[in-house]
Amino acid sequence: MTNPTLADWQTPFQIAPFPQIDDDDFAPALEQALAAHAAQIDAIAGDAEPPSFANTVEALEAAGEDLDKVLSVFFTVAGADSNPKREELQREFSPRLAAHYSEISANKAMFRRIAAVWDQLDSLDLTEEQQRVLMLTHRNFVRAGAALEGVDEARMKEIKARLAILGTEFTQNLLADERDWFMKLDEGDLDGLPDFVVDAARAAGEEKDAGGPVVTLSRSLIVPFLQFSPRRDLRETAYRAWTARGANGGETDNRAIAAEILSLREERAKLLGYANFADYKLETEMAGTPDRVRDLLMQVWEPAKAQADADAQVLTQMMQADGVNGPLKAWDWRHYAEKRRKAEHDLDEAALKPYLQLDRMIEASFACANRLFGLEFKPLDVPLYHPDCRAWEVTREGEHVAVFIGDYFARGSKRSGAWCSAMRQQAKYPKVQAPIVINVCNFAKGDPALLSYDDARTLFHEFGHALHQMLSNVTYESISGTSVARDFVELPSQLYEHWLEVPEVLAEFATHAETGAPMPKEMLDKVLKAANFDMGFQTVEYVASALVDLAFHDGAAPDDPMAKQAEVLAEIGMPHAIGMRHATPHFAHVFAGDGYSSGYYSYMWSEVMDADAFAAFEEVGGAFDPERAKALEENILSTGGSKKAEELYLAFRGRLPGVEALLKGRGLVAA
Repeated sequence: MTNPTLADWQTPFQIAPFPQIDDDDFAPALEQALAAHAAQIDAIAGDAEPPSFANTVEALEAAGEDLDKVLSVFFTVAGADSNPKREELQREFSPRLAAHYSEISANKAMFRRIAAVWDQLDSLDLTEEQQRVLMLTHRNFVRAGAALEGVDEARMKEIKARLAILGTEFTQNLLADERDWFMKLDEGDLDGLPDFVVDAARAAGEEKDAGGPVVTLSRSLIVPFLQFSPRRDLRETAYRAWTARGANGGETDNRAIAAEILSLREERAKLLGYANFADYKLETEMAGTPDRVRDLLMQVWEPAKAQADADAQVLTQMMQADGVNGPLKAWDWRHYAEKRRKAEHDLDEAALKPYLQLDRMIEASFACANRLFGLEFKPLDVPLYHPDCRAWEVTREGEHVAVFIGDYFARGSKRSGAWCSAMRQQAKYPKVQAPIVINVCNFAKGDPALLSYDDARTLFHEFGHALHQMLSNVTYESISGTSVARDFVELPSQLYEHWLEVPEVLAEFATHAETGAPMPKEMLDKVLKAANFDMGFQTVEYVASALVDLAFHDGAAPDDPMAKQAEVLAEIGMPHAIGMRHATPHFAHVFAGDGYSSGYYSYMWSEVMDADAFAAFEEVGGAFDPERAKALEENILSTGGSKKAEELYLAFRGRLPGVEALLKGRGLVAA
């Protein structure tokens, strides 16, 4: 009997048949897929014909279809709906996959063939896209250690295998801490909390079978609790638990794991001839060097810190007026900032939330995509991996474009945060395939589900990533969709956030959950005016994390990452009442894998462009200008990694932006 994970899926649009796939199917499916891929690699490397683009580079592009199927299904459910069996499999699969890909990158016969094709580049009749794929293939092999020999080659394999294990352990430890901790609330502890927070706490208590309302470490619950709870003692308990994730001692402590990861990354970079890991990692990014990254971050840090320091004085006075003596603490900031926002902007989050229904915000994100790019979204009735998931067919002028899946609610089996992934990427070779794209979020459940303004921005952000995948129009999967420089990949997502703030979008889709009435104009005006509220805090917590990440990798790996973190924060004068957005033990962006390591700055690098890119719309026909939308799709959203990121942006805008647009967008005045 064919393993359902590897079968020819007879489902609408060949969506994975999740109900037919059992956890016990994954291990044998992986075994079979790895063997098939290894055989394909051996056949390419051992081809008796002289190396060519077709029989080497395109053959590599076509190899591994079964492996892609297995991994797309497994990692989707392992991240969004984990269980002990899937966690065990993930620990087992990670080193095996690392070893498999290490074997490929260390295959000398394969590398000789790729190098031979690369050496012929000028004499080959390749398209611009094919030249790009060839360059990236050659570069990736070199950066993976293909040119290493002997002891160095063996050590590189060991490092990659160990890093895969450590990244998985880091992620699972963090998930365990987030899943296991909760704080029970008595009925009296709910006093002062808006209905939506009470409802979320009760729903979380039901999920935890706690016999009453609880606060969990889900951002969608703990942040509003910190904003609204008048109980300073409970806020402190919750905040300390939230920031202690991965640092609680015992089996789930991530501090030693972080230290080992940093040490191995440094060793890996030096084996490849780089001074440190940051030099290695940033070589392929738009930023290029650690100095350029640090320069950007410090240009933003100074005005942000000045704003945060001024805000701290105001919040301290408010706290003291409440009879609380002593300094403002990190568990006080959000509470008094919310009070200040209500006082200064007369904007009450509790009054705002009923106008930000999840379903209406999904509709809004779809409607903007329709006006900008002509996309239409039709609900699909297909079984998925969890009852919370829903799916839509995406079409344009009647033609199928993609399948979009949304998984929006927080649950104990889902890792924290929000992300976009493609179960299948767009490609035209070796066959035409339309993408299947997933947005995963962690919003609080409700009837109806209501979002904070930050939640709504997250929804638009992740949908911006989804558009990058859905509108991709390249030949080769390796450069499809979001396969771009890390500090460019956030441009489409952060740019799409701007459409949430377009007044006509909120006027149409921000309707009251009970009455259906549109958001009153005075509230809409307040929302838009308050968009930059508390931006000093938000910028400081982010930039501090990015600077610590850079410091970890730009130089010798620290023996004690926590001491290095403290040193960096002291050097930049981190305000005592603001914590890093991601402290080291729960900095999954940096330690769960290499994705954002030495690259957490990339959100801000992209923001420099997204502020300027949206201005391109405003300078002409407005947010829905058809010519600008066409230029955005043609030059950025459809092009994947077919050209250098800088070239793509220049083609769209005609110039590169400075940091001024970012500071203006955040409402920060340079110190």
